[in-house]
Amino acid sequence: MAEISAKLEKASESTGSLSSSDDTRGEPAIKHDNSQRRLIVVLENASIEATPLINSRFESKLQLLNCDEHQSVLKRLGRDIADARPDIVHQCLLALLDSPLNKSGHLEVYIHTTQGVVIRINPECRIPRTIKRFSGLMCQLLERGSIESRSGNPFKLLEILPSPMQAHIPQNAHKIALSWNAPKVRLFKYFRDLDVDSRPLVVAVGAMAKGEDTFADSYATTKIGVSNYALSAAVACAKVCCALEDLWDIM
Repeated sequence: MAEISAKLEKASESTGSLSSSDDTRGEPAIKHDNSQRRLIVVLENASIEATPLINSRFESKLQLLNCDEHQSVLKRLGRDIADARPDIVHQCLLALLDSPLNKSGHLEVYIHTTQGVVIRINPECRIPRTIKRFSGLMCQLLERGSIESRSGNPFKLLEILPSPMQAHIPQNAHKIALSWNAPKVRLFKYFRDLDVDSRPLVVAVGAMAKGEDTFADSYATTKIGVSNYALSAAVACAKVCCALEDLWDIM
C-alpha cells in the first residue's frame, strides 16, 4: 500500500497542484451573446507572482507567493505580507465566472497583476475551487504563457497577453473604476442611465488587500462607490454582476 501511495503522490506532483483536468474544463452551459451588452471586469493590482522556492525534497519548484505560506520569504525580500494575496483574485474569479451574467455570455474577465502582467480568462474556464489548486494553475500559466482545454477541440482557457492593459479595452466603452472614496451610486439606476445596452462597460476592481485607488487611472474615466460599507473585491464584483443581470433580465 505504501508503494501505491508513493506512486500516486509522485503522479500528482508531476502535474503541479492540479490532480484532475476537471479543474479547468470548459463550461458547456455558456451561451455566447452577440449583442452589445457586455461587461468587461479588470481585476487590478492582482497578487499573482510566482517564484522558484525549495520544497521539502530540496527541489526548486515554482510557487505562487501567498501570505500564509511564505511569510519568511516575503520578510527576506523586504515585502509586506499584504502584497501576497492571490486568494483575493481567486474569490473574485469564483464570483464572476459562476454568475448568470457569465453563463449567459455577457462577461469578459482580465487580471492585471502588480508586475504588469495581463491575463485573459476565457468565459468557459472553470476555475479550481480551492486556493491550492488555483495556485498551481497560476504557476503553470506564468510558466507556459497559456493553459489550453483538454477537450477534442482545444482552445485557450487562460492566456497571458501583451501589455499594457488599455490595449485590450474597447475605445468606445464606458470605463469605470470602483473606489471607496468616490461618490456612492445605486448600480441598477446608474447603469440604466449610462445606457450600457449600446456600448461595452469596463469596470476595474482593485484585487488587493490595501492601497490607493489609482490602479486604473491610465484608462478609467469615472470612479464610483457602490456601498457605504467597506466591501471585499469579490462582493463588489458580485454587486456589479447582479445589477446588470437585473437590468438585462438575466435569471
